[in-house]
Amino acid sequence: MKSTSPVWHPFTQHAVQPEATLIARGEGAWLETADGRRIFDAISSWWVVTHGHRHPHIVRAIKDQADRLDQVIFAGFTHAPAEQLARRLVAITPPELDYVFFSDSGSTSVEVALKMALGFWRHRGENRSRILALQDAYHGDTIGGMSVGERGVFNAPYDPLLFQVDRLPFPSADHEQATLDALQTACRNGGVAALIAEPLILGAGGMLIYPPWVLAEMKRICQAHGVLFIADEVMTGWGRTGTLFACEQAGITPDIACYSKGLTGGSLPLAVTLCRADIFDAHYSTDRTRTFFHSSSYTANPIACAAALANLEIWDTEPVMERITRLASWHATRLDRFRDDRRFKNVRQIGTIAALDVVAGDAGYMANIGPSLHQSFRERGLLVRPLGNTIYLMPPYCSSEADLDLVYDAIGEIADGIG
Repeated sequence: MKSTSPVWHPFTQHAVQPEATLIARGEGAWLETADGRRIFDAISSWWVVTHGHRHPHIVRAIKDQADRLDQVIFAGFTHAPAEQLARRLVAITPPELDYVFFSDSGSTSVEVALKMALGFWRHRGENRSRILALQDAYHGDTIGGMSVGERGVFNAPYDPLLFQVDRLPFPSADHEQATLDALQTACRNGGVAALIAEPLILGAGGMLIYPPWVLAEMKRICQAHGVLFIADEVMTGWGRTGTLFACEQAGITPDIACYSKGLTGGSLPLAVTLCRADIFDAHYSTDRTRTFFHSSSYTANPIACAAALANLEIWDTEPVMERITRLASWHATRLDRFRDDRRFKNVRQIGTIAALDVVAGDAGYMANIGPSLHQSFRERGLLVRPLGNTIYLMPPYCSSEADLDLVYDAIGEIADGIG
């Protein structure tokens, strides 16, 4: 039976999934339904909530900014929250990322990055337009984001809209060199504008992890051939991998970097794309045709920027990294119980992200077990949204040991029902 609601939900097959759960409020790591049931947000509401729902400092900043300025066109105008936020981001991100372009989602920050890269080479008079990307990657649902993402169920109906991308094999354990060799070959063949990659872990592609030395080597190869390296840190940024930004673990600075999700602590949509000065300079000219032609109506919305500034203040004034370290340790201890369990494979973790694959028939995003796993967690008051047969956890940093116990105990109970 079709839902009576007119709402069309994202990544939802309404014909097979139950009615959407009505959430009335949230606080800390927990959500509450309209009828009073509590749900532990074990995936940070699609990876955006860092310090917890409705953090008082962020809520206060949103209210204060709404009393002053809600919105203004950002072409030819500016405002204090955007100026302050841009300076703070330049100060805390890897060195030499000197310019900040605002947008409103991870997907659009990737679009901006790709357009920056192509514009850079065009305005320099060099014929470079090939884009390289990793297999299994996911970079969003806009046209450019889908083009550089893995081709398959996510984007098959839209294939006529997508541009061609050269794929590199994912650097899986013991096969890292194949990725580096493929990158070297692609760069030597010429015409490559940029490589885009999620550093250290692929998100929607299955929470696949690769080591920092591979990331560093990919950047080195790109640099040797003058290829721009784009780091999609939309998910990996803001402490998820154990450091503020994942690129820190490889000791690299990308040429272009995309940040979103945790940028506002999960309160409001906002994204930024940072780039080196020479990329900005390639667009800087009295020739107006070299303008960077990209915008959205709500670029650098003042209220969203104020929320992001408040988020950065929390990083400055609260022991956020201590919470991240503690959460990572709790994950490691609790994952141990499944490492020798034949019902699971590829038990893995990086920072505050934990994942394991259920061994049950088919695998991948469309694995039949996915919806039933999701429903089983829902019935236990847990927001866990498996990627097919991959169960992953990415809770807010304010989560407690008891909160994690609820999830890991549920994983064991659900596995008992499967096997």
